[in-house]
Amino acid sequence: MEAADQVTETTTQGDPEGPGSAGEGADGERRIDGTGDGAAPPGEDGGGSGTPAAARDGGGGTRGVIATVVGVFGELLITAGLVLALFVVYSLWWTNVLADRDSKREGDRVRDNWAADRTPGSLDTKDGIGFLHVPSMSEKDILVKKGTNPKELNQGIAGYYDKPVKSALPQDQSGNFSLAAHRDGHGAKFHDIDKIGKGDAVVFETKNTWFVYKVYATLPQTSKYNVDVLSPVPKESGKKKAGRYITLTTCTPVYTSRYRYVVWGELVRTQDVDDKRTPPKELR
Repeated sequence: MEAADQVTETTTQGDPEGPGSAGEGADGERRIDGTGDGAAPPGEDGGGSGTPAAARDGGGGTRGVIATVVGVFGELLITAGLVLALFVVYSLWWTNVLADRDSKREGDRVRDNWAADRTPGSLDTKDGIGFLHVPSMSEKDILVKKGTNPKELNQGIAGYYDKPVKSALPQDQSGNFSLAAHRDGHGAKFHDIDKIGKGDAVVFETKNTWFVYKVYATLPQTSKYNVDVLSPVPKESGKKKAGRYITLTTCTPVYTSRYRYVVWGELVRTQDVDDKRTPPKELR
């Protein structure tokens, strides 16, 4: 699951030594003053003749050097803070803009291909196998493609696992259709996964079929090395027998990749796609 989601970690702008990172995610996520043009005659400055100027002014020359160093260091701190702030903006906002643009373009192409050919056929695992709909998490659909490493997930999609535990596909008669997506940055498609509750609908849309799942369990926090949550029979969710399950995974807490958040659902029914692609009642 290390490659499941990369999320970003925030940092305090004024701390130039704090880590600044963006998601995968595993795993991330990271000056002059002058003097007069003449010397005062001996005795006129009240310091006594023969006394060095630096001694008479209490070490003003040393204070000037210290002030210069402090000023330079302060400006470096400000510059570092601005750089970190810009990096955070890039990681948490601009990558979302880019990823949403890419995923929309890819999603439109998939739907255009479906409209051009309604005959049943094998899944196109390269361009995308369908769209995930989770009303309690987001009003938008999410394109699903093969793979869960950053190269795939950074496109603003959800990916189904091909390792360390191979995912089943929705049309398989048993198994666990297991998915991952970023929680922050690069589209942040699972950002509000914590809003999903027991009984909520999760719908997967393919070219010819709507697969309707019902959420029956959630796991707010587990180790990112806990691959058992992806098992064909996810026993940690309370299931003991083979069935047709769906699992959603992402990083947690928000802006970190320390742990994983898991949602499990079970298929309750399927519905054929009609000519108008009328969504099932769970999406209306």
